[in-house]
Amino acid sequence: MTDNTIKTIGVIGLGAMGLPMTRHLLSGGFSVVAYDVNEKAMAAATAEGASTAASPADVAKQCDLVIVVVGFDSQVLKAVTGEDGLLAGARPGMIIAVASTVSPATMKGLAAADGDGAIHFVDAPLCRGAKAAQDGTLLVMGGGDQAAFEICRPAFSTFADAIFHLGGAGAGQVGKMVNNLLLWASISIDIEGLKLGRALGVDEEILRQALLQSSGNNWALQNKIWEQPMPWAEKDMTIVLKEADDLRIALPLSGTVREVIKGIKIELGSPTPAIPKD
Repeated sequence: MTDNTIKTIGVIGLGAMGLPMTRHLLSGGFSVVAYDVNEKAMAAATAEGASTAASPADVAKQCDLVIVVVGFDSQVLKAVTGEDGLLAGARPGMIIAVASTVSPATMKGLAAADGDGAIHFVDAPLCRGAKAAQDGTLLVMGGGDQAAFEICRPAFSTFADAIFHLGGAGAGQVGKMVNNLLLWASISIDIEGLKLGRALGVDEEILRQALLQSSGNNWALQNKIWEQPMPWAEKDMTIVLKEADDLRIALPLSGTVREVIKGIKIELGSPTPAIPKD
C-alpha cells in the first residue's frame, strides 16, 4: 500500500459474518476480493459483486487490507501463515485485520511475525452477532498499532456502528473475550431464572417483559439469544479459562458458566462446530 488510502479489501471467510460484511464493504464503495474453502460461499460473494481468488495468497496480492473472519485459531493461522496463506502473497504495507475470535496469545504471535513492520496486524473481533452483521451494526473491538487501525476505520465503519481501539496487539481479543464471558453468563442466568419462574406458575414471556424494565435487564434477555444457535459457547469459555490458567487467576464462576452453557446447548439441541484437525 503506497499511501494511507484503502481501496481494495480482501475477506477470508464468507459465512454468517463475512458474507454480509462483504456486501456492506461493496456498498461503501470498496472493491472486495473474497475467498472461502466453500464454493457455494464463493458464488454467493460473486453474486454480491465481489471478485474471488484461488487462495489467501492470491487475495493478499490484490489487496490493501485483508479481513480474516474464520472460526478457529487454527484456521486463522492456516489462512495467514500457511503455504498459500496471506503472508505468501503480502505486499509491504498491507494490513491484516483478524476479525475472528482467537486467543490473545494467538494474536500476539501473529503480530510478532509482521516481517519487521512490513506487514501490519490489527485485531478486530466482532460483537453483536449475525443479525448485526446483516444490518451493518456490528461492534469492533480493536487492537494493535493504532495508526494502522485508524487507516482501517472507514472500512470497518461500513459494517460497524461502534468501533473501539483498546490497546496493543491482542487487546481487541481481550475485549471480545470479556464480552463473551459476560454474554454466556447472562444467557445462563436468564434461562435458569425464567425456568424457575415457569416452574412456579408464571408465564415466561410476561415475566421476560417485566424483567426488561427491571434491574435484571440485559442484552441476551432482550434478544432471547437462547432461541438462536450458540455454536461457539464452549470455544469462547475455553479461551477465557485458558487465559485465566496462564495468569494463575481464579475465575470459579467462569468454569461454572462453561458447564451450564454446555448443558443448555445439549438441552436445546444447539450445534457445536467441529474443531478443525489441521
